[in-house]
Amino acid sequence: MTQINEIDYTKVFVVIPAFNEEQSIGKVIEAIPLVPRKNVIVVNNNSTDNTQKVVESLGATALFEARKGYGWACLKGCALVEELKGETIVFLDGDYSDYPEQLPEIVAPIYHKNMDLVIGSRALGNREKGSMTLPQHFGNWLASKLLKIFYGVNYTDLGPFRAMRFESYKKLGMSDKTYGWTIEMQIKAAQKKMKYCEVPVNYKARIGVSKVSGTIKGAVMAGIKIIFAIFKYKFTK
Repeated sequence: MTQINEIDYTKVFVVIPAFNEEQSIGKVIEAIPLVPRKNVIVVNNNSTDNTQKVVESLGATALFEARKGYGWACLKGCALVEELKGETIVFLDGDYSDYPEQLPEIVAPIYHKNMDLVIGSRALGNREKGSMTLPQHFGNWLASKLLKIFYGVNYTDLGPFRAMRFESYKKLGMSDKTYGWTIEMQIKAAQKKMKYCEVPVNYKARIGVSKVSGTIKGAVMAGIKIIFAIFKYKFTK
C-alpha cells in the first residue's frame, strides 16, 4: 500500500483564495509541507494591500482575479492546475485559521483509500475558543442536517480545508462564484456518488477580520447562499 511519504507531491497543487491577507498569507505559505512552493497557487482576489508582493517574495505562484468572490478565485486557480496537469488539488484559506501542517492528512485518503473528496472537519478536530462564530456553528449544523436529508451524505462541516482528485473535480462542473463554492462541491460530489470522507482538522482564530463571518451582512448572505444551494441542486438539473 502507498505510504504518505511515497505520494508524489509534485502532482499536488494548493489553491488559496486571498483578499487583503498580507498579514497572514506568508505564514500560510511557509507552513505548507512537502508541496513544491511553485505548486502553491495564491489567487489575489483584487486585494488593495500587499498580498501579491508577499506571495511573490516567497516563490509561490501568484495569480490575479479582479472579479471578487471566493468561487471566482477558486475557479481561476483550478484552471491553472488543469493546465499544469495536476493530480490532486487542495483548497486552503489564506487567513491562517487552518493548520497547513495537516495537509498530508488531508491528501492521504485520496491515495490510500481511493477517495474522490476529503473534507477537513473542524467539528471533529480541536477548535480554539472563539475561532468560529455562532452563525458559523449553526450554519454548519443546519447544512449538514439538510445534506443528510436531501442527499443521504454524512458531513459534519463545510470546512474550506479540503482535497480532491483533480479528475473528479473536473466532473463536477463547478460554477458558483461566491459563498456557495464549498457547499456546491459537496452536493455535486454526493449527486455523482463520489467517494468521500472527513478528516479531523484543528482550527484557530484567523488573522484579521473575516470578510464573511466577520460582519452581520456577510454571515447572513453566506447562510442564505448555502441554504439556497441545497434546495437548488436538489430540485433543478
